Amino acid sequence: MTLLVTVFAAVAATAAWYKNYPRNDMLLGPLCFMYWGASLMWLVDAIFEYMELGAEYFTPAPADMLGDLYLGLSVVALGLVIWTVILLVKDPKGVVKSTLLRK
Repeated sequence: MTLLVTVFAAVAATAAWYKNYPRNDMLLGPLCFMYWGASLMWLVDAIFEYMELGAEYFTPAPADMLGDLYLGLSVVALGLVIWTVILLVKDPKGVVKSTLLRK
């Protein structure tokens, strides 16, 4: 479930990055890299878990699926928080700077 959530987030972020590519005013590149990195991490985890459990891997308990869903959503939320901090620090549109300098 964590793999599914992060892959969907990675695909959505990549689609948004591709759509807004020439402008790049929202700095979506780091967000894409974070989500694709998390997806790759969960893919490796799934491969090793499948090697350990075998066919039992495909019949998880509902409680395990819910826990994995919460973990995947937490990873996506943390990625959004980190991206927001990057966006505020780099301030590509100058919004934060103009707000702070306004008297």
